[in-house]
Amino acid sequence: EGLMPQDLINAKPVAAAVKEFFGSSQLSQFMDQNNPLSEITHKRRVSALGPGGLTRERAGFEVRDVHPTHYGRVCPIETPEGPNIGLINSLATYARTNEYGFLESPYRRVKDAVVTDEIVFLSAIEESDHVIAQASAEVRDGRLVEELVAVRHMNEFSVKAPEEVTLMDVSPRQVVSVAASLIPFLEHDDANRALMGSNMQRQAVPTLRAEKPLVGTGMERNVAVDSGVCVTARRGGVVDSVDASRIVIRANDDEVEAGEAGVDIYTLTKYTRSNQNTCINQRPLVKKGDLVAVKDILADGSSVDMGELALGQNMRAAFMPWNGYNFEDSILVSERVVQEDRFTTIHIQELTCVSRDTK
Repeated sequence: EGLMPQDLINAKPVAAAVKEFFGSSQLSQFMDQNNPLSEITHKRRVSALGPGGLTRERAGFEVRDVHPTHYGRVCPIETPEGPNIGLINSLATYARTNEYGFLESPYRRVKDAVVTDEIVFLSAIEESDHVIAQASAEVRDGRLVEELVAVRHMNEFSVKAPEEVTLMDVSPRQVVSVAASLIPFLEHDDANRALMGSNMQRQAVPTLRAEKPLVGTGMERNVAVDSGVCVTARRGGVVDSVDASRIVIRANDDEVEAGEAGVDIYTLTKYTRSNQNTCINQRPLVKKGDLVAVKDILADGSSVDMGELALGQNMRAAFMPWNGYNFEDSILVSERVVQEDRFTTIHIQELTCVSRDTK
């Protein structure tokens, strides 16, 4: 009688374990906040290091190498160059974990050469018995039309008749990670260069004026929204007022539940320092009186233009010699690039100094 929970349970070891994990664990990291892509990539990272894992010195070639079961689960391209190569990987675009912690990849069911819309998620163990066609296999009126279809079966590549196919890939980009799927015409690139490209996109500093790419892959909008740097509408409605730092939306009557406020107020982040000392700033996209629906983009974040990821600038390039100034990997830049602030960036640093009054 009269016992309190703290009389029965000692919370100190639990608190200590939580503190240790978040405070000093190898896997508790400071978010890479260079740009929206580096944020989302950091959150999707898969590591073989850390407590209960391998160490860099002990990991051999086999552990680091690409394995057939990586297909659709772990990206074969995106991994750091250097001592960590192959030990730190990135989750593939559509991969998810199942209840046992194994990575699963989605597939469309195929019955008698007819491709259905039913989607199943399978782990590497479950998929080995299936005959899986590629996403690029030719389908006409819902049927596989080629006489022989390129398939994966028992971790091997081969060709089989369309009637033998049981599953089909969901999309050509389910093999690669988010960063690699932002590279246009990835299939024409050398794997080593694609790896460098995936890693270097994460180092792009947000420019003063973002400009969305002329050539994209269709993933730009998804990355911008899913990284969380844009402001999206929680409920549909009409824009009541907009200024640089806040957006007020009067929600639709049918979306307001009893006891809820009928107004949504979104406060924008203005000129804040990121972990990498770059500038985080949100700019409103909507005007007063605009109609918005749920999940519409209300404000751009850093490196986002009209709701699309915009890591760089669209420049006109010429491949030509210029008095030796562009020898090997040197480039020549027009003065107008500087005048138009094309690559101007804002960096915010926080400096602290201690003043002591000594007697």
